Amino acid sequence: MQQYSSKKHYNRWLIFAPLGLVLIGLGLSIMIEAAYWKHTQIDFWSWFGLGTLSLIIINIGISFFGQAIIERVLYLMKNKKD
Repeated sequence: MQQYSSKKHYNRWLIFAPLGLVLIGLGLSIMIEAAYWKHTQIDFWSWFGLGTLSLIIINIGISFFGQAIIERVLYLMKNKKD
């Protein structure tokens, strides 16, 4: 595991947190669109593929946001004053 400086953890947190939230929102929006396609009787593979893509994007967003939490905790631990 690499050892990063406190500033590096903070910068990584600043990137991962918003990116994760945006990807989660994008994935949910695409999932809603796939559900709409399903109920409008569009071809199975079209809405199924779009729904699968949305789940992949949501999981990537959750992973990025989870990494952001890790980076924030490491940043706070390095800057902790006893």
